[in-house]
Amino acid sequence: MPEPLIDFQHVTFKYNAQAEPTLHDVSFQIYPGEKVLIAGASGSGKTTLLRLLNGLIPQAYQGDVTGQLLLNGKNILDQSLFELSLQAGTVLQDADAQFVGMTVAEDIAFALENDTQPVNSIKQKVAKWAQRFGLGERLNLAPQDLSGGQKQRTAMAGVLIDDGKLLLFDEPLASLDPAAGHAAMKMIAELQAERDLTVVIIEHRIEEVLGADIDRVIVMSDGKIVANGTPDEIVQAGVLLDNGLDEPLYVQLLRQSGVAITNLPHVSDLDQIDVTPYRDQIAAIGQSVTPAKLADPQLIIQNVSFGYSAGQQLFNALSTTIHTGEILGIVGKNGSGKTTLSHLLTGFLQPSSGDVLLHGESVLGQSIKERADHIGYVLQNPNHMITKSTVYDEVASGLILRQVDTDTIEKRVRDMLKLVDLDGMRHWPISALSFGQKKRLTIAAVLVLQPEILILDEPTAGQDATHTAQLLTFLQKINAQQQTTIIIITHDMHLLANFVQRVLVIVDGQLLADTTPAELLADEELVTAASLRTTSIYRLAKRLAINQPEKLNAAIRK
Repeated sequence: MPEPLIDFQHVTFKYNAQAEPTLHDVSFQIYPGEKVLIAGASGSGKTTLLRLLNGLIPQAYQGDVTGQLLLNGKNILDQSLFELSLQAGTVLQDADAQFVGMTVAEDIAFALENDTQPVNSIKQKVAKWAQRFGLGERLNLAPQDLSGGQKQRTAMAGVLIDDGKLLLFDEPLASLDPAAGHAAMKMIAELQAERDLTVVIIEHRIEEVLGADIDRVIVMSDGKIVANGTPDEIVQAGVLLDNGLDEPLYVQLLRQSGVAITNLPHVSDLDQIDVTPYRDQIAAIGQSVTPAKLADPQLIIQNVSFGYSAGQQLFNALSTTIHTGEILGIVGKNGSGKTTLSHLLTGFLQPSSGDVLLHGESVLGQSIKERADHIGYVLQNPNHMITKSTVYDEVASGLILRQVDTDTIEKRVRDMLKLVDLDGMRHWPISALSFGQKKRLTIAAVLVLQPEILILDEPTAGQDATHTAQLLTFLQKINAQQQTTIIIITHDMHLLANFVQRVLVIVDGQLLADTTPAELLADEELVTAASLRTTSIYRLAKRLAINQPEKLNAAIRK
């Protein structure tokens, strides 16, 4: 048997800013050529483990480490960041934190320039990799001109262009649309085969990763490894559910149908699993889908046009109506204009023509703060919203700005922090939070202001199943009790299928469809145009020739 590439034995780590260790007695090995998924709830220690692997701990994040940490047989703690970077390429969860170039081209080329490769060779390789990631026409753009998904693809191209044998990915799919995510996982699999790579992936979108020939799954909880096995073993044992993680949708459907998962061969791979004997059993649990009734118009987008520069029009006379109390999804491929539309609604951008009406009155003359009293907006990247140093102060800041009395602030902030599972961390420095915890913090900071319309840009990105369920339960509560209108920009097919009532499909600035999630996911042409993917339930239903697969989806709707 070969020597392990990564060998951790009895590793414990505590950040200097914290009283208790984040990792407790962690032991595992990863062998050359393996593709390993590290899964766990938000705050379980996954990102800390990755920081130990790539040397960011203790170089960038100080703390106390005990135990044995070997990479290629050498102590990680004795090696510099530069030495480790030659052995392991890392794609960070926060793509903004990874940019080192002034343009996409410079960023992709960075590793090759460090290797002092010839200029012509660098240009050829950069063009090739940019094309593979759909960035060929964006090579001269600056990072701030890119969508979240485009930034993520740039970071991946900048790592994959190099010839390192170990690749570390922290939530590589979080900002990618489903089609781009599927393509990225396929590309990683191809490169692994070509170069004999070892790949370690941290990801909450478990269904998409399991479908990419994962060899092993390591599950973490509260800083400890609670399971380490093949994908089939992990799914059969119910380990994902037990640790606050979503099982694949089709597995949820099989459990709901009464199919015994425990001994089902290939249960982690939809393409190989054979459930033909259970076809009638599965079809029988379908439930009727009742379309949501729309209330009065609340927010009207009226012939809005916008472009970032002359001659590059994104929206041309876009019109749609959003109704009081509805839960609306906005979907489309990366860079199609979804986030731009939210910026037009909230005042960060102004249309070149057209109008935005709230209760029949134009809001174009209002400031961002004035609009924020009615339209709350949670950005995709929490680091772009955070202005305070501690958790409590961040959530309280908007109420303080509006001169709310101290007792009311205390109650509303504490209630909101309890809702997002951060009350026990209210005095923590925000720098000590994980990306997923920061995401929940920014959601709390907006929700505490009680807006009548709430726009959330990728709210479930980087969130585990438990915290996603808590958030959706609360959103359903304020939607039902206060008629809060909820607008969600998302690539999350689970969220789209299980929570949203109506969907706008935007492709290249055009409103391609205004439909229901069930109708969208049953329309393969529309799914392809929007760079989405049909859910695993729809694909399973198609294989089993079950009509109206949306009824199966309704059976597991949360």
